[in-house]
Amino acid sequence: MTEAGTAASSAATTLPEPVRQRVLTLAAHALGQLPATDIPAPLRRFASFAPAKRAKLSASVLGPILETDDHFRKLTAFEVRREHPELGDAVADGVPVPAADPVEVAALAYLLRPDDWEQHLAAAAQVPVENPRADAEAVHRLSDQLDQARTETRQVRERLREQVNELKAENVTLRRKLNETRQRITGLHTELEQRTKEAATADERVDAARAEVDRELRKLRARITELEAVEHAARRTAGQERELATTRTRLLLDTLLEAASGLRRELALPPGGEFRPADTVAGSAPEAAPVGRTAPEDDPALFDELLSLPQVHLIIDGYNVTKTAWPNSPLHSQRQRLVTALGALVAQRRIEVTVVFDGAELSGPVQLNPPRGVRVRFSPAGVIADEVIRQLVRAEPPGRPVVVVSTDREVAESIVKLGARALTSASLVTRIART
Repeated sequence: MTEAGTAASSAATTLPEPVRQRVLTLAAHALGQLPATDIPAPLRRFASFAPAKRAKLSASVLGPILETDDHFRKLTAFEVRREHPELGDAVADGVPVPAADPVEVAALAYLLRPDDWEQHLAAAAQVPVENPRADAEAVHRLSDQLDQARTETRQVRERLREQVNELKAENVTLRRKLNETRQRITGLHTELEQRTKEAATADERVDAARAEVDRELRKLRARITELEAVEHAARRTAGQERELATTRTRLLLDTLLEAASGLRRELALPPGGEFRPADTVAGSAPEAAPVGRTAPEDDPALFDELLSLPQVHLIIDGYNVTKTAWPNSPLHSQRQRLVTALGALVAQRRIEVTVVFDGAELSGPVQLNPPRGVRVRFSPAGVIADEVIRQLVRAEPPGRPVVVVSTDREVAESIVKLGARALTSASLVTRIART
């Protein structure tokens, strides 16, 4: 080995003091730029310090880590090269920079580790020290750092001792809780076994009760079958008796009719004609007037006169009336107001009232509370309310007075053909307002 190689090898392990100080300064500045995950654990507490304070306090820890942790040294070199791009690129590429400070070049070479980095350290070692008191100050500084490191080590040791004591106390507490938990688990196992036995016994009782219920159910079904047979026989007997009574009544009526016819033939009574005694009185006959009242259909007096007919049935086109009386109210409010008003009318007149609403637009069941005596019907799917009204009119026996309230002319004309009387919605609205 040559003398130059020996000097370079020695520089690899022992840095000149100026180079070492510059390396620590550069590395301490780069430490504040690295992510926390890339910083070794002993250096993380220095990362938040100011650069000057960081370089002073972390020197005793930072130097050995740079020497032993090659990954951390490379990360530090990357940050230093980014801060000093021109000189860093020249040192990394092996380009001589005569004008540069040998100490600065050696510090960058130590971090970047080009092929000739040891030669740069040897060259920096040849530079004379300008300040003869630097060694004494360095020793003093190292002593301060050593004292500070000892103090920090003692503090860390005390914190660790306190943490160990806390962990021991926590361990004792956890052991006690573990024993209590084990005791509770043992008790729960015992209780579970007892409950399992009770459940098995309860299942047996339920099976016995179910069998008993099945026996009673079979008895009840047999009894129901027997009662149904008795009821069927009773209905058959009642039907025969009713048919016999009808036959007897019809026979008696036929006898009376034949007797009346025989009596008319025996007395030789002439059949009744169109001529009446009043026709013998002289005078001019008036022109024939229209049959029925000539009052308008929305006349309240006509409405009251029709309601006074015996056994009258009032059928109402619901939405036709509500949209005439309360057009701006919601549909549910219109329906409730109408049936409430009709309840008061039923209480006064004692009539039969049926209100028909169109159910085509309904999405579900309707919540409605009609009063006593007011029947409410919604047309089924695919059927309009007008057709339901016609079905109600057809269902009535001929001769019963039926009044339909609707402004729909088609409905009015069709129910008149069926024998009912039509009134406008305005007449009912007027009557309700008066009520």
